[in-house]
Amino acid sequence: MLMRILAGGLIGGIVGGLVVGAIQSVTTTPLILHAEQFEVKDVANAAQFLLVHSQGAMASEDGSGATRTLLTFSATVLVAVGYVWMLLAAMFFKGDEITARSVIPWAVAGFFATGLAPAMGLAPELPGASAAALEARQIWWIATAAATAAGFAAIFFGRTAVWSVAGVVLIVLPHVIGAPQPLEMESLVPAELAGEFAARSLAIQALVWIVPAIIAGYAMSRMRPAAA
Repeated sequence: MLMRILAGGLIGGIVGGLVVGAIQSVTTTPLILHAEQFEVKDVANAAQFLLVHSQGAMASEDGSGATRTLLTFSATVLVAVGYVWMLLAAMFFKGDEITARSVIPWAVAGFFATGLAPAMGLAPELPGASAAALEARQIWWIATAAATAAGFAAIFFGRTAVWSVAGVVLIVLPHVIGAPQPLEMESLVPAELAGEFAARSLAIQALVWIVPAIIAGYAMSRMRPAAA
């Protein structure tokens, strides 16, 4: 079973990660490149920035553009593989059958825990956006994801009302405490661009959980134990 989980996770993570990476390249990546222009504050630097990027766009296939694209795809695939392995391992220890359909609720829960719940306090940010200290944001994000995952486990796997109440408390608690916020709410990025990026990023986060999980679930359902 371990080999099936490893193989299924690799298949789902690689194939699904490439699919999501392709979607990401035409949805969120252009917004990031656009937002980087707003990080340039003075006119002279802005002119130089636009000149370099206009030249770089013409040679992106063999320059930094290609490298950036490769790194983005690689990171997406690695994240997808890790997510799928976690889901498959959790389902295995829970004793659930692993299929393309049965993985969907688990993937949705994973998205809620690591994507939607943290975004309620710390929305996905573009370069140039105002933000609190990185360490404080990382701590809050990790705590929120862990508390949300534990809360879901308590609600859905707990056998009493006490567990359900405890689960709700865990989910709500990080938001009661509040996410770290910047001292000054200033941003170089237009609000419309930031809002569009946040929405697209959440959609990508949902896909990076769900698409690879479905592919992995299908792959595992097609495999047979060696004893068979």
